[in-house]
Amino acid sequence: MQNNILEGLNKEQYEAVTHVNGPLLVIAGAGSGKTRVLTHRVAHLISENNVNPWNVLAITFTNKAAKEMKERIEKILGEDVAKDMWVGTFHSVCVRILRREIERLGFDRNFLIFDTTDSKTIIKECIKELNLDDKLFGDKYLMGEISKAKNDMIDTIKYDNMYASDYRLGKVSKVYSLYQEKLRKNNAVDFDDIINHTIKIFKENEEVLEYYQNKFKYILVDEYQDTNKSQDMLINLLARESKNICVVGDDQQSIYKFRGADITNILNFEKNYADTKIIKLEQNYRSTKKILTLANAVIKNNKGNVDKKLWTENDDGSKPKFYQGNDEYEEANYVISQIKSLKREEYYPYSDFTILYRTNAQSRVFEEILMREGIPYKVVGGQKFYERKEIKDIIAYLRLVANTNDNVSLKRIINEPKRGIGKTTLEHVEETAERLNMSMFDVIKDVDKYVATRANASLKDFANFILKMQEDITSIEKLTTRILKESGYMQMLENEKTTEAEGRIENLGEFLNVVIDFEEQNAENTLIDFLENLALVTDLDNVDEEQENVLLMTLHTAKGLEFKNVFMVGMEDGLFPSYRSIGEEAEIEEERRLCYVGITRAKENLYLTCAKSRTIFGSTSYAMPSRFLTEVSSELMDGEVKKKKQVEENYYDNYGSYERYESNIDNAIYTFGKSVQTPQSAFAFRTAESFLQKINADETVDLGKFEIGQTIQHKKFGTGTITNIEPEDDDLKIEISFEKAGTKRLMAKFADLKIIE
Repeated sequence: MQNNILEGLNKEQYEAVTHVNGPLLVIAGAGSGKTRVLTHRVAHLISENNVNPWNVLAITFTNKAAKEMKERIEKILGEDVAKDMWVGTFHSVCVRILRREIERLGFDRNFLIFDTTDSKTIIKECIKELNLDDKLFGDKYLMGEISKAKNDMIDTIKYDNMYASDYRLGKVSKVYSLYQEKLRKNNAVDFDDIINHTIKIFKENEEVLEYYQNKFKYILVDEYQDTNKSQDMLINLLARESKNICVVGDDQQSIYKFRGADITNILNFEKNYADTKIIKLEQNYRSTKKILTLANAVIKNNKGNVDKKLWTENDDGSKPKFYQGNDEYEEANYVISQIKSLKREEYYPYSDFTILYRTNAQSRVFEEILMREGIPYKVVGGQKFYERKEIKDIIAYLRLVANTNDNVSLKRIINEPKRGIGKTTLEHVEETAERLNMSMFDVIKDVDKYVATRANASLKDFANFILKMQEDITSIEKLTTRILKESGYMQMLENEKTTEAEGRIENLGEFLNVVIDFEEQNAENTLIDFLENLALVTDLDNVDEEQENVLLMTLHTAKGLEFKNVFMVGMEDGLFPSYRSIGEEAEIEEERRLCYVGITRAKENLYLTCAKSRTIFGSTSYAMPSRFLTEVSSELMDGEVKKKKQVEENYYDNYGSYERYESNIDNAIYTFGKSVQTPQSAFAFRTAESFLQKINADETVDLGKFEIGQTIQHKKFGTGTITNIEPEDDDLKIEISFEKAGTKRLMAKFADLKIIE
């Protein structure tokens, strides 16, 4: 057995796998075989060191990674041994603990996990109840502040003590307290609560902590550079006694600061655990030599890295290719043409291609061209299956059957389909429930005792339907089918007789497949287990790398994946790195790590592309290639990347000097960029530049030549008709109805419009 476990490991991997007791820090470079090290280390502990499987805890960051790890361990040790191990994400492990211990915090064990949509619903209720101005205190802002507080492990009492005298954060404190109160009444937790509640139980119940410390004598944590404060504390509490903790990670791939990840957790690990053994995995098994050379050249510009350099015995491969298009359409056309060429000449399937970008908004142009060319694609991180209305509706029915304290689910589906229960009636029920400290379901179950409305009969019918569904929930498939049929939901969709309704019916059919698959693989699990599984699933867990689709995703989403052919697009200053990071060294370094992550996803071919100009908000702005490309040797790439000095002449005529251009950009960002509060705010850097370009636009444009009714040509939007003209300062705002792009409003001096007739 030992020979099989250790066979094929390199020197550093062997050291990491055979290390037994005491703290171990494995600095694992991209593509260095860290998953193999983790799985073989577990197998070696159990088979060669007589460690009981149930004394091992292995934590990953995605369900997909956890599943892969468990499957690999099963292949080595057998399914009977592996089934006793705890392998999962931080959240799934903590949920498992909470199912046993959460009653200590006053919750029922059948608690529900609220997703972002559910949390937003409650936050909006809090805003209304506290009479806050939703323009000053929007739900996204409040959710972000509360999540930040939870990640920093600041509870409602501490938060109030910290910010009671601050007008704005004082209001946030009131929302935070009311939000937590409402979660408790719904017998629900949100994602941030899952870990914090577990820590709270450990800190307040020493005997519980001791139980899990004795249970988990060997702890392994993957992607440690991505842990936040609460995750780090959880692990430290569990490992405090045995100190048999192995963490694996790479400081050069720490890219989730915006989610609360704290890179110091991995950098300070050695200080926190005396006698830590440190092993560096620097041999890369994924990428070609030339791709790795570029990756190393990019990341060496960061300060404070753990000293390591990736190397590989793989072939040299071809140089990464750089391309700069005139605009975003030319860039996208180049990318798609290369995909078609590689597929035709090298016989790559579409699943071997991925397009990576900094922001989701960049996918649109690529989607347009992929559709036009008839190339199948999938956007990872687009509208998620479980966020579709019909799917959330059926899940709400299931959640209410499982937990009638769930007021959020009740309010969602009590009129889906219509039951003649008006908004006023529902508000009356909710007010009564609040006053009597009851759930809304308990009120409507015996509605005649509490309220008198014309809808009493409908309310009682709904409550009786839910109670009827609770009578037999041994089969989740049977329950789901009954709900869809007996609630009238499916009949409602069938009666619509629309294409949209047909699509929803198909989605519900797919949801039934999800139910069936779950029950086949988890025969002993309950409805609560199924709902928990749904709550913890992520979009990345559903990526099928063998499906014949070109994948489109953000660079953040691509972490942990690998592809034969990678296209990193939009490599421009102000977009990547984003304008918000410019001027902040720590932010630029995180963006550079993100670039490094993108480069190291590529196994065989890497393309880095950008555009000289992009149309943002109807105006065209100009950009330099990303500093991440201009700061490395041009010899590392095929294609000329113009350096800063080479583009000075492009701006001299308008600004007199490049320095003046930069000064104007800084002023414009301050004036315009900081105030842009739209979903496209990541493009505020370019928007600011657009304003400057507009200010310096060619004054010779004859504004008098434009008339309503004229047919014009725009280089991006095509042919259109002028429908309205409005003077604006020394320019004209022209409204144009384009044949394909719809109605646009463009500035005449800057839009480069050509009159056709």
